[in-house]
Amino acid sequence: MSIEIQSDIRVVVSIDFGTTFSGYAYAHKENPKNITVQSEWETTGASFKTPTVIKYEDDSYTKISSWGFPALAEKPVKKKKTKTSSKPIELFKLHLVKSLEKKPFLPKDLNYKNVIRDYLKKLGDHIKESLERHWRNVDFYKHVLIVLTVPAEFDDKAIETFRECAINAGLLKDKYNTNNLKFTTEPEAAAICCLNPTTREEHHLTTGDSFMIVDCGGGTVDLTTRELLEDERLSEITERSGDYCGSSFIDQAFLEFVEEKVGKAAIELVKNNHYSQLQYCVQAFCKQVKIPFTGDDSNPGEDLDLEELLPAIQQYVTGEEKNRMEEEEWLIKLSFEDIKGMFDPVIDKIINLIKDQLDKNEKGCSTMFLVGGFSESKYLQTRIKEEFGEIVPNISVPPQPITSVVKGGVLYGLKEKTVKDRILKRTYGTEIVRRWKQPDPLSERLPNGLTVAFERLAQRGARLPRDNKFTKKFKPLSLLQQKINFDLYATEGSDAKFCEDPGVSKLHNWEIELPENENLEDTTILFTLSFGVGIEATAENQKTGKKYQCEIKYE
Repeated sequence: MSIEIQSDIRVVVSIDFGTTFSGYAYAHKENPKNITVQSEWETTGASFKTPTVIKYEDDSYTKISSWGFPALAEKPVKKKKTKTSSKPIELFKLHLVKSLEKKPFLPKDLNYKNVIRDYLKKLGDHIKESLERHWRNVDFYKHVLIVLTVPAEFDDKAIETFRECAINAGLLKDKYNTNNLKFTTEPEAAAICCLNPTTREEHHLTTGDSFMIVDCGGGTVDLTTRELLEDERLSEITERSGDYCGSSFIDQAFLEFVEEKVGKAAIELVKNNHYSQLQYCVQAFCKQVKIPFTGDDSNPGEDLDLEELLPAIQQYVTGEEKNRMEEEEWLIKLSFEDIKGMFDPVIDKIINLIKDQLDKNEKGCSTMFLVGGFSESKYLQTRIKEEFGEIVPNISVPPQPITSVVKGGVLYGLKEKTVKDRILKRTYGTEIVRRWKQPDPLSERLPNGLTVAFERLAQRGARLPRDNKFTKKFKPLSLLQQKINFDLYATEGSDAKFCEDPGVSKLHNWEIELPENENLEDTTILFTLSFGVGIEATAENQKTGKKYQCEIKYE
């Protein structure tokens, strides 16, 4: 299938799809300095983000009843202990991560890809309405560039799954026209946002200085260290890093604390039958305990009344736990040490991530920017400044840190050349057929004396220019050949000998459809592969200049 690649971009929209909150921003190319961050959402006052929560009408999960703020749980009615058919679904972004051992709760009949698709569909409708109000002549599928920001630790398959969800949500016209979709990492977007003249002047950032972004969100914390170049471009000087240690893991620690009081079985029953109440209880914990916590040991702690916040729990608690909770009048007493104990394991992970970035940076770090919603935690700020205040001269939280990523995504879409290069986090290669030789294993030798080996295309740790491309020419073997296949493999190691080596996995198989009724001798297909935040591929007939579909086949 031939496709036409056009570029008539007029508006750039950045989407920050977060674990706990999501938002978007946009700007017209004719007025790039005027970036609008969406702050008006249904049933709430001004807020730069809306909760990444969706609610379905019933257990068939086919019809959405609400999303964002309206999907948040309301205060439960104490006397109402019956099962609720409509459950708010949250934290579903974390299901994109295969390596995460303990996935958030998700009803067994619900596929996480469908939830992400449905949420992006609602967010996309909101975006389309906003753009329509501003520019009536803008065609969403022709004139709008979508920039999706992703965590630093997303692997290629997570990004491709996210791309698939975005396409199915209607953010693109179809899967064959993805040129209006770009990816950048969340810390890279934040770094671009922090390049503005005011921030540079305030922190005395000059050419040659390096600075670190610590993007603290709800699910992930992502870091990148960049060098400021002469032409206001950025060079990545250490491999970006991240971990699952965002603020939602403090919420998880709170639920584990409650579980110790009431028993695991009771919590599981509430999750399955009264999830809205559990969500409301966590909301109360965040408002009353997590957000105000500063680490000041004069804080006497806090009491949470389960009879008010989670009344359904009473019917499920049994035995010694029930006797103890009745004696304590269903109060959960949180001491200062209890609260600190929920924060510290999460913050310790963040501190170790920062240490690792500093250790890898031979140039030193003049400034550290804390961005993201979790960066507003006074206790987190205090811990980081105590740990690194003597090493990094400037540690600061920019104004409205929750908007740094989404603004930076717009700026990236307006001017991709701001990013000079990136450091690869994986090694990529393909299959080649060569002659078997010692010390190749006998098991890899084919009957004809050949072997299929791993040929490295790009090595982990390599600094590649943003527009770096790998190209390879193919010629069809016969007139009957309809497709050419190209396999791509990836490994966390620096190299591999064979595609079956431990740690090597097949990432993609691209099928390139060949033109019909063309002279075999005249047909040469140029396959181009670019390694950016996501992997992009194009195939071009060198005689006609036509570009063809490169369809990804997932394993």
